Amino acid sequence: MRSGRITTLVVSDAEALSRQNYVAAVTPRVQSSGTLRFDATEASAQINGVGEQFFAATGAKLVAGSLFDRAAVTGMAQDVVIDENTRNALFAGGGDPVGAVLIFDNVPLRVTGVISISAGGPGGGSQNLGLYAPYTTVQARISGSMALNSITVQVADTVDTAVAEQAVTQFLTQRHGTTDFFIMNTDEIRQTITTTTQTLTLLIAAIAVISLIVGGIGVMNIMLVSVSERISEIGVRMAVGARRSDIMQQFLIEAVLVCLMGSLLGIALALGFGVVFGALSTQFTLVYSGASIIAAFASSSLIGVVFGFMPARNAARLDPVVALSGA
Repeated sequence: MRSGRITTLVVSDAEALSRQNYVAAVTPRVQSSGTLRFDATEASAQINGVGEQFFAATGAKLVAGSLFDRAAVTGMAQDVVIDENTRNALFAGGGDPVGAVLIFDNVPLRVTGVISISAGGPGGGSQNLGLYAPYTTVQARISGSMALNSITVQVADTVDTAVAEQAVTQFLTQRHGTTDFFIMNTDEIRQTITTTTQTLTLLIAAIAVISLIVGGIGVMNIMLVSVSERISEIGVRMAVGARRSDIMQQFLIEAVLVCLMGSLLGIALALGFGVVFGALSTQFTLVYSGASIIAAFASSSLIGVVFGFMPARNAARLDPVVALSGA
């Protein structure tokens, strides 16, 4: 689902846009700041006057209660839908907000539902208190103005957002006789975020590869030192019948075990950090993937084989006579 916002318009523009075949949903939006009160709790908040299609257009998820409908918008009902930040701020004791009456600038509003907060939905994941009432109610009872702050348009899934943006621009320009508005296409923002995320992923992957190479070189140096200190042991094994493949296998297994011990320690530290982080912060949760843990073990084994190969080969190629002499 994709949407764009247009500003400095009127309700008739939203109604006209809703009849276009490239539009899936349209909702006017007005905003007003004021003081929100419930019992002994008081806070500054912003109320959003929206249409009944606003929640579908922005992808808001209902947590409790119900959303208002077209009848509530037409009848200027004093209903309000709150987000989770507002619920946590006003109902910290764990009470049910549905059915409660809030006072916004001396206007009573009955809570009909609670919606969740997401990065792309209402509130944008911020800590601001979010209230959503019928736009007719906000215009008539709170702001006293019939002007709209914006119109949210959800583009049909079968239509490209760039094409829809151009069509909306032409349509509104013809209605107004001039381009006295601007359009914000959130799909472009999404694409920018996606591109930035991909770039950061590549950078993190590059850092991880460099770290693996550095760690592999360290393992190789450890194994080279181990070979040089155990020449006599290697000579004895060869003297009693060990083949070169046996010597190579021994040192490769040791290199892999060293890497696996390192991966176990890293995973244990990551899990421990997650426990501590979860105890200190309630806003974020670290998610662990079983596939990632398995990939870590596989990478460690591969590093052990690749960087342990040269020390293992050097050990296998030692001359038994020279090795027995300890030279």
